[in-house]
Amino acid sequence: MAARRALSATAEIVALHVSPVHAYEGRPSDGPRPDPEPVSRDHVVVRAGLGLVGDRYFNRAAHRRAAVTVFAVEALDDITDDLGLAAVPSPLVVRRNIVLRGFAVDRLARHDVFSLDSGDGPVRFEAHRPANPCAWMDAVIAPGAFKALRGRGGVRCVPLDDGLLRPGPVALVT
Repeated sequence: MAARRALSATAEIVALHVSPVHAYEGRPSDGPRPDPEPVSRDHVVVRAGLGLVGDRYFNRAAHRRAAVTVFAVEALDDITDDLGLAAVPSPLVVRRNIVLRGFAVDRLARHDVFSLDSGDGPVRFEAHRPANPCAWMDAVIAPGAFKALRGRGGVRCVPLDDGLLRPGPVALVT
């Protein structure tokens, strides 16, 4: 078996999202629960094996290998054209924790390790499984978004290091 070659690149953290509550519960036809409008954070604190401080999945045993979700914003660019939308949806509506530009997140395989360094030191993550989109995408983006995002919903990860991430340019190593 051939060893995989390390890739080093510059990408961008477009948005960081931490939410203490789960806004997409119940039936999409009823609309999201009254959760504050998603807001991109100016930084997130990452804890190894636990997730993002303040997030609803932080230190939850059932979510240890899926505590952090990473998403490629290019998927929203693509579905904007596919669905004929007037504007690209906010990257926060998909409610993924880390939204990147310039990295094909959905190509990560189970147990792939990658690091992000936005200036405060590298933080490593291990990919575990796809972050499949849900039917809520049809309600919060547009009809057809759920289907259009299949295979492009991001990946669920476990953080391997403590650290800090900020929006903006990020050094990325796989």
